[in-house]
Amino acid sequence: MSAVMEHPPAPTTPPPAAPPRQSLPRLRLRLPAAPAQRSMRAGFALWVGLIAAGLVAWTVVYAFGVSALQERHDQSVLYSKLREELSAATAPLGGVIEPGSPVALISMPSAGLRDVVVVEGTAAGDLTAGPGHRRDTPLPGQAGASLIFGRSTFFGGPFGDIPSAHPGDRITVVTGQGVAHYLVRDVRRAGDPYPPPVAAGKGRLILATAAGSGWRSGWASNGAVYVDADLQGSTFPTPSGRPSAVPKSEQPMQGDPAALYSLVFWLPLLGFAGAAVLWVRQRWGAWQTWVVGAPVVLALTWAVTQDVVRLLPNLL
Repeated sequence: MSAVMEHPPAPTTPPPAAPPRQSLPRLRLRLPAAPAQRSMRAGFALWVGLIAAGLVAWTVVYAFGVSALQERHDQSVLYSKLREELSAATAPLGGVIEPGSPVALISMPSAGLRDVVVVEGTAAGDLTAGPGHRRDTPLPGQAGASLIFGRSTFFGGPFGDIPSAHPGDRITVVTGQGVAHYLVRDVRRAGDPYPPPVAAGKGRLILATAAGSGWRSGWASNGAVYVDADLQGSTFPTPSGRPSAVPKSEQPMQGDPAALYSLVFWLPLLGFAGAAVLWVRQRWGAWQTWVVGAPVVLALTWAVTQDVVRLLPNLL
């Protein structure tokens, strides 16, 4: 019996190990915005641009056109009030007077002024209703120099023609103390010599407005111009208690920085109202949205415009 030689099995080579699984980078696909979203974004951007352009255009129209109608209405109301006070002998004579109150009537035929109401105060907001009396000076007709500021262009430009005054032109002012007559002494601009001081017991009236010079003459005001007039006759009694100084906002060619506070409040509201109108229009309808939203937008636009104009120089 032959021995069977068994050979050991040949060693087998283990299969190669599989390479480690590497994580594939995740692909983030950015889907294009839906047509409705693109339309909303484009509409919002268009609305913002229209608001900005419309606000600038409306401010120009308001300053050069609509403001004159507003001033005419205010003058009518103030004239009726001052007429009643003059008849009842209750018109203010001096001391501390509430800004915006009517204090006098001024007439200057050579400058087209006829019974124009003068209010107390010379800030930009005060001069929207007409010429303003500077609070730290005596009232017209009283001893000393009385200053009256008036706009040259905006809000009817009541003092727009006083730079063309000539020596000898007559100015008449009516207050609660009576009628005061003045004769123009001279017209001066920046750099011109000052008139001599007012003599004791005498009165002077100084009218101030804005005017252009050089290449800006006739279309762009860039400086103040003053008309000095001397009182004819005796002065009225001068009550005490007038303010000794006024803030910078009531001095010539100054804006009213207080308007910034309200502008910061109204301007975001206007932007929010515009965005709300656009959002509602997409879900409600065009004409329904405008019927409800247009009065709100117009009211906010009016408030913003008022504050913007108050930031401009008070004599413009």
